[in-house]
Amino acid sequence: MAQKRSFAVIGLGAFGASICDVLVEKGTNVVAMDRDAMVVEQMKSRVSAAVLVDTTNEDSLLKAPLDDIDVAIVAIGDNLEASILTTMLLKQRGVPYVVARAVSQLHATVLRRVGANEVINIEVETGTRVARRLVAPDVLDSVPLSAEISLNEQLTPKYFTGKTLEELKLEEKLHIRLVAILRLSIDLDDSGNSVRQENLIFPEPNMTLEDGDRLFLLGRNDDLVEFENL
Repeated sequence: MAQKRSFAVIGLGAFGASICDVLVEKGTNVVAMDRDAMVVEQMKSRVSAAVLVDTTNEDSLLKAPLDDIDVAIVAIGDNLEASILTTMLLKQRGVPYVVARAVSQLHATVLRRVGANEVINIEVETGTRVARRLVAPDVLDSVPLSAEISLNEQLTPKYFTGKTLEELKLEEKLHIRLVAILRLSIDLDDSGNSVRQENLIFPEPNMTLEDGDRLFLLGRNDDLVEFENL
């Protein structure tokens, strides 16, 4: 079973709150932070801990419970200065991985320069989608087909590489169906330049999985989560 991960979410507007909800749903530890006392009070019953803190103040941030945090998500969107300062101070504090929300290309550029490991554009990604990806980094995307069933796009786990589908017996052992594989190949064009090609493969039982294969897995949400935690 994978070790329970810990996340900090800074900025508890609609975007940050949706991230908190999904992270909690996925069984992680979540520390929610904001400088609005009313917002913090509303989040207390929804997360592991809700903390009133001004994350743009270095002294305040030093006292915040960040020692065991694996990932911090800066979800601040209405105050660019606060977003940038918080990102910089989190890296100075030693948080291993900082994800910061950007509202423009210039904002994104500045966030990267002050140390953000990853920048997300809110026009492209929803809070829910971001949270699911951070909980399971190998899961590239997830499309809910019903309340209980989803289609996940996921990188091939290392311990699956070199094994055939017949050996893995995904349906029999894990109740998950592999419906397709997206495999990258590199060819040369007429000028000798390398050309990247993605080939969609419908799997056969004797097919061997390769490193870098992207698997499209269909199953019940509980079974997919169990697969992610193997």
